[in-house]
Amino acid sequence: MNLLEPPDSHHLDAAIGWLGLNCIADARAELEHISGANQNHPDVLEVRWSLSAHEKHWSDALQIAFVEMTLAPDDAAGWLHRAYALRRVDDGGLSKAWDALLPAAKKFPEEPVIAYNLSCYACQMQQLDIARHWLQRAVTAGKKEEIKKMALADADLQPLWPEIKEL
Repeated sequence: MNLLEPPDSHHLDAAIGWLGLNCIADARAELEHISGANQNHPDVLEVRWSLSAHEKHWSDALQIAFVEMTLAPDDAAGWLHRAYALRRVDDGGLSKAWDALLPAAKKFPEEPVIAYNLSCYACQMQQLDIARHWLQRAVTAGKKEEIKKMALADADLQPLWPEIKEL
């Protein structure tokens, strides 16, 4: 999809800035100024999803993720957002997040965050060998030191921290 042009791009930039300052109402207000034609632009949806996640409005985040996947099925963001929200919605959970994200690993084999999140889900489901497999795939697809640093700060992977330290 094309880049947003002014004034919509300015409103999007302002929304991102407000979000970074934790001024959620101001960020949402800026998004409302974006033209109707660009309300479903991937960059706008990304910020809407981030706002919903920040506020822990997981049902809203899940709906936004479905729109992302529909409008941009070849973009990994919607797949990741859907799984992340599915893990947290009232009728969701780890297994639903896992089932939603697993097909994305085949579709986006070079996306380290997908493998990383699958590792987190497997680890939390007490499937440590599967978690190790996915973490190794994340390391292979991504930047080893970045993945290692992120994993050592992620409580989802705590059972694997002694092994991760040795990567």
